[in-house]
Amino acid sequence: MNADDLDPREAERVRRRDREATAAERALMQPGMGKVFKQIQDAQARAADEPSKPRRRRRGRKKE
Repeated sequence: MNADDLDPREAERVRRRDREATAAERALMQPGMGKVFKQIQDAQARAADEPSKPRRRRRGRKKE
């Protein structure tokens, strides 16, 4: 189906949906977002280097 075949209202809805779908990608391209991306990578690297905390076992109720 071609965009020319759609009702004008439907074509606008499709354009709006496509624009909203790529909004997150465009937001990452804004100035200053490289710093945020680097901070996220650094935090993930630190978390990977740290030994994980041992999980405490929860005492469950005894089954009767």
